[in-house]
Amino acid sequence: MIYRFEDFVLDTDRHELRRAGSLVGVEPQVFSVLQYLLEHPDRVARKEDLLAAVWGTTFISDAALATRIKEARRALADDGRAQRLIRTVHRVGYRFVGTLRTDRGVETEAPTPSRSGQVRFCRSADGVSIAMATTGDGPPFVKAANWLTHLEYDEQSPVWRHLIRELSRDHTLVRYDERGCGLSDRELDDESFGLEAWVRDLETVVDGLNLERFPLLGISQGGAVAVAYAVAHPERVSHLVLHGAYARGRIYRGAGQEELNQALVALTSHGWGEADSAHAQVFAARLIPRGTPEQVRWLVDLQRISASRQNAVLFRRAFGQLNVEALLPRVVTPTLVLHSRRDQAPPFEEGRRLAAGIPGARLVPLDTDNHLVLEDEPAWPHMLAEIREFVGLEAGALATR
Repeated sequence: MIYRFEDFVLDTDRHELRRAGSLVGVEPQVFSVLQYLLEHPDRVARKEDLLAAVWGTTFISDAALATRIKEARRALADDGRAQRLIRTVHRVGYRFVGTLRTDRGVETEAPTPSRSGQVRFCRSADGVSIAMATTGDGPPFVKAANWLTHLEYDEQSPVWRHLIRELSRDHTLVRYDERGCGLSDRELDDESFGLEAWVRDLETVVDGLNLERFPLLGISQGGAVAVAYAVAHPERVSHLVLHGAYARGRIYRGAGQEELNQALVALTSHGWGEADSAHAQVFAARLIPRGTPEQVRWLVDLQRISASRQNAVLFRRAFGQLNVEALLPRVVTPTLVLHSRRDQAPPFEEGRRLAAGIPGARLVPLDTDNHLVLEDEPAWPHMLAEIREFVGLEAGALATR
């Protein structure tokens, strides 16, 4: 049996625990404890049941069991304080509380597909493995990668799932994790982080799926990638949709912005993926200031699940240095620019400049504070209606080779 949760895979046939494809070393008894918890996710595993299942008639103290639980949590990047995946039920036992999926058979090298069964891998020109996924049916709709994503995790996330669900309703939505993030290769050199590499990865995904013509969505810094791709391949992009995007990185936005960018880099290097850190609070406040506690928790968890601290710092630096303003007048694709009125990451002015620089682009302000528009706010149906109306006219004509 194979159990999947977050970016972990536990394979009982191979007696292996893997995270993002990499083997995680665990002792046999710790593996057995994990297996028992995953086999019974619908109830609390009582201490006596765990002891009997793992050690049989051999006497094991409660302290020894607690040590194995601690080691199991450590293997899952969990701990007794957070109890993100393994929860202690006082004086009773333990329970696995993560989102769990199972399947039978031998695990292949590639991670399991998402709901649609369409996760694949392609290799960029410089040898980097890029994870891509398709959901839904119909003509293709491509989403340029943005920070942060994880192909499997996002389909469950209250931050991303509504976007994936609705764009997959009338189209085959194509998503991918950018290099250094999610299920794509994470062990990269510093030169792998930048606009040229990100555009090359988008080209690799499109070519790998043999897509001919499609709408292209760019969110946040993915907007700059989408703009660069649309300029390089105008014959392929039927519609360009930019949401919360910007043409110039922070260091080009005026006095004090380079210092602010350096401060954000420092925050990232010290608090990445830590729920109680100043970075987590700043990160959530900038992206979803009106988010619920659950939405904020998912966003913070996404930091830890999708990227290492080292890569997060490299991403942050590279985003500050983006600049595609010189490309804007060369965009010939019909363009829709959506931007939250009170967005701080980046501010609305950056969306206005983006729309003003692209010939014929239409700017649609969204009445929200959130950079990432959430499902439970009025701006969401407005945003969705604008996208559907914009791409709908030619949707029936879009096709793959």
